[in-house]
This record gives sequence, structure tokens and C-alpha cells, in this order.
Amino acid sequence: MHFKDYYKVLGLAKAASQDDIKKAYRKLARKSHPDLNPDDIKAKSKFQELNEAHEVLSDPERRKKFDKYGKDWKHAEQFEKQGARPSKSRAQESDFSDFFESMFGGSGGRRSSVKYRGQDFNAELKLNLTDVLEDNKQVLTVNGKNIRLTIPAGVNDNQTIKIAGYGGEGVNGGPKGDLFITFYVSNNTNFKREGANLYLNKDIDLFNAVLGGETIIETLTGKVKFKVPAETDNGSKIKLTGKGMPIYKKKNSFGDLIVSFNVQMPKNLNAEEKELFQKLSKLRSHEH
Repeated sequence: MHFKDYYKVLGLAKAASQDDIKKAYRKLARKSHPDLNPDDIKAKSKFQELNEAHEVLSDPERRKKFDKYGKDWKHAEQFEKQGARPSKSRAQESDFSDFFESMFGGSGGRRSSVKYRGQDFNAELKLNLTDVLEDNKQVLTVNGKNIRLTIPAGVNDNQTIKIAGYGGEGVNGGPKGDLFITFYVSNNTNFKREGANLYLNKDIDLFNAVLGGETIIETLTGKVKFKVPAETDNGSKIKLTGKGMPIYKKKNSFGDLIVSFNVQMPKNLNAEEKELFQKLSKLRSHEH
């Protein structure tokens, strides 16, 4: 077998960083993964070659030996113990790395298959806020396969969950990859969401704010009648416990609804109403 330059396999320069190695491997491995090229023998061979290169260059110690000894890097410890330089004889011109050594048992052993974990799959799912008020059953089609799943209530926008074993098939009997689902939750309500808590601005008229009264507050689960205390200030907040979002993966647990009151000033006053306000103003000024 000819010598394989692992840097060339990954399309990198010798000065490449560990991050460069990781990115190059992921990009190339996706293209040549056997799951995406089931009938392409060359793709399978390329995938194994990429794994071999990654195993060596992503390990600082192995990479150091490879950089120093090249094709004989796997014999580095023997050379260093003997204080010898690698031989130029053809008998030692083997490019068997640890990847290939794992295919052999002892000296002259039989070749066995190396198992590789399957590719991870990524999917996106768009939902409305009202869709995540309770557990939601969905069927996703990923890589041609239908996957039934239950989305837990309270899932957050841009949250990613992992479903183990629902990725690509492993190579040579290796374990399956995983499925990663990212949720995009669109807020189709008048509430502002922060985690499990909801926030709402509620308009009340001046008379209810001053004298007290009742108002109807909309929640995600229906209307609630609330008694407004007299002399309620503009911007005052109340908390309706348990009227927020369901808490992710906590059965029967909910956040709170925080309501801010916006006191609305009366508009288009007629002469009589203005006169009453003027009287009230005079009364208040005499009191003070």
C-alpha cells in the first residue's frame, strides 16, 4: 500500500488547527457517508480513509508522531527507545495506521471489519405557541422514513432535542446515529413569552383604576374575571399563578402570567364631564 498523507486526505495544510481538522472532517464525511451513497464502493472507501485521517490528526500525540515519522509513525515508540531513525527499506514502507491495525489481530491475524457510528441527522419543525400548550404528536419524514414522536408541552423556540438511534445506519454493524430536531415556535398570541412565564399588557379605564372594579383578563386557557383594586397606578403588575406556559418535561407544572395595567385617560370630554373634573381638581387642591 502507498503512503497516505492524512493532511491531503482532509485537504489541509500541515499547519492546520484542530478546529480546521474537525470542520474539514465533518464536511467531507457528510458527502461520502455510506448512507448517502449506498451503491458507491468508492464512497465507502473514502469514508473509511477520512475516519482514519481524523483519528490520527485529531489526537495531538498521534499527530505529533505522524508529523515526525511520516509513514512509520506507528513505530515511533520503538524508534525513540532504540534511538534509531526509521528505516528506508521497502519492508517497512507500511501505511497501516491504528485504523488498519485494528483490522488485524496480533501478528498475521485475520482482517476484521471496523465498526463506525452512523451519521447524525438534523431536522427542523415549525410550530405555533398554541401548539405547545400540551403534548403534541407528530410524524416526521427524515431520510425517507416516517418517525412518530411526541413533542413535550412547553418546548421552547430554537430548542434542539436529541432522539437517540434515529440517525443513519452504522457501518459494518456500528451503532446508528442520532436525530436532532430544532423547534421554531412562532408566537401567534398577544402574550410575550419568557421561558415558562407569559406577560400581558391590559388596558383599564381611569374610573376602574381610581374607584376599583372588575376586568376580564384573557389567558391561554380561557377568560379570568379579576377585581381591580381602587387607586391602581398606571404600570401596576399582578401575577396570575399557574396561568403561564407548561414547564418543559414537568407534568402539571406551569409558569405564571404577569399582567401590567395601562390606565387609559378619557378622551373627547363634553362640557359637563370637564366641569366635573374641574370640581374634582378644586376639591383636591383644597384638601392639600
